[in-house]
Amino acid sequence: MDKKKNISMAVIKRLPKYHRYLSEFLKNDVDRISSKELSKKIGFTASQIRQDFNCFGDFGQQGYGYNVKELYAQISNILGLTRQYNIIIVGAGNIGQAVANYSNFDKLGFKLRAIFDINPKLVGIKIRDIEIKDIDNLEDFLKEKSIDIGVICVPRRSAQDVCDVFTKNRVKSIWNFAPVDLIVPEGVFTENVHLSDSLLTLSYLMNQE
Repeated sequence: MDKKKNISMAVIKRLPKYHRYLSEFLKNDVDRISSKELSKKIGFTASQIRQDFNCFGDFGQQGYGYNVKELYAQISNILGLTRQYNIIIVGAGNIGQAVANYSNFDKLGFKLRAIFDINPKLVGIKIRDIEIKDIDNLEDFLKEKSIDIGVICVPRRSAQDVCDVFTKNRVKSIWNFAPVDLIVPEGVFTENVHLSDSLLTLSYLMNQE
């Protein structure tokens, strides 16, 4: 248990990619795979892959490789995908609607429970059979329902206010699409998706030629 607490964020960030590729291997009826074969598919070195997996236990056998089904189940368990999570989205603009329409949510165990927006023209419209609610009803909704993850898709000027409502009402994880770094209490997890950061990374790489 102590070993798991010391796992670096870099390793944790690689786990979803392993999970995604293992899912594809299962769909293609691949029974077992070596770290070398994984390396060719994923792009990480075989040594890196073995080190990453060793952080969580002994999953492979020397000379045999990894049983894909078992490894997929182990990675799913490590990522906490053995239970369902309730999600709400605040902000039903372009990004909010794109997130709401992401079809893999249900497959991974993330259940979208509600969408909120401040725009009266959007309130009442349905996205994937979920009606957009007025932002004024957000706090009452959170008091009545148990929500695991709050998704912020509002302009930066409103993001911290939405975040504060989340944290005040026991939402422990926040997926933030607003271009601002949120201030949260200890014990609340945030994952920031700054679209411009990825774009600027591409810009850097292109200009190294």
